[in-house]
Amino acid sequence: MPMERRSLALAAAATLAAPALIRQATAQGAPPAAVQQAPGFYKFKVGGLVATVLQDGLARRPSLLQTGVRNAEPSAVEAALRHSLMPTTHFMNPFNVTALDTGRGLVLFDTGNGRESGPETGMLAANMRAAGLDPAAVTQVIMTHFHPDHIGGLALNDGTAVFPNAEIAVGEREWAYWTDAGEESRAPEGRRPVFALVRRRFAPYANRIRQIGDGVELAPGVRAIATYGHSPGHITYQIADGSDVLLVLGDLSSRPEFNLRHPNWHLAVDQDPQMAEATRRRIFDRAATDRVRCIGYHWPFPSNGYVVKEGDGYRLVPADWSGQV
Repeated sequence: MPMERRSLALAAAATLAAPALIRQATAQGAPPAAVQQAPGFYKFKVGGLVATVLQDGLARRPSLLQTGVRNAEPSAVEAALRHSLMPTTHFMNPFNVTALDTGRGLVLFDTGNGRESGPETGMLAANMRAAGLDPAAVTQVIMTHFHPDHIGGLALNDGTAVFPNAEIAVGEREWAYWTDAGEESRAPEGRRPVFALVRRRFAPYANRIRQIGDGVELAPGVRAIATYGHSPGHITYQIADGSDVLLVLGDLSSRPEFNLRHPNWHLAVDQDPQMAEATRRRIFDRAATDRVRCIGYHWPFPSNGYVVKEGDGYRLVPADWSGQV
């Protein structure tokens, strides 16, 4: 099959309980079981601010060898998997949401898959409670983009708002795309359900949606950085307090074994893969040069660390645990 026709189905919302041990499927093809572990949250400071990484799950996806990378041969993909000691039979995709206590309010970056997305996903609410964070205390939900695993947790299926006191900040380009009936009619069939999900999940917040552009300051020390490509209006957020800086990357990269080590690889979840690659390189070059701590939504928990330039790509150096609160 030509490489350009292979796709990577990583945008659905099916995850394992977090954190969990993945068990081998039975001979009859039953889904892997999950064993509940300790609550999944990790706190650290950014200057005087407190950031909390919250697990929402760990999804088992089809192998990259089955679904492909648009511009890489299967043999190269297999070599990369084996080099990183990753399975070739399936692909594990973590989900990690970031909360920030600004001292004036609780800010949440994205909302995970949602409580009703299945028994093995939607762990954000439980991990917020374990971390001592109340969804009713969230004053602002800031969206990186509108793919299902990021907006699913905004509301329940009956239309109840999960964060009843929050303003919802959205990228103006992202909002324009996903609320455009013309774009919906032209979208590939597999993408069209996302338009409907956007309508349902944002409906309870209709009077509390704030559209933002590049460079806007949303809260003290929180600034938007346009990182288009993965989606039409994808935004990364910089958190700064004093000399401390943190980048909440969203889906600027998939797992670090791929979009860091191979920033030129085009995954099908990137709606504009060429722009996504250019954006990755721009932000990662900056992060490496300035030694800025980063949080990747799909990086292994606790999903944060520093990016180091290595050859034509980059390498993740996980942050140590001394920054815990």
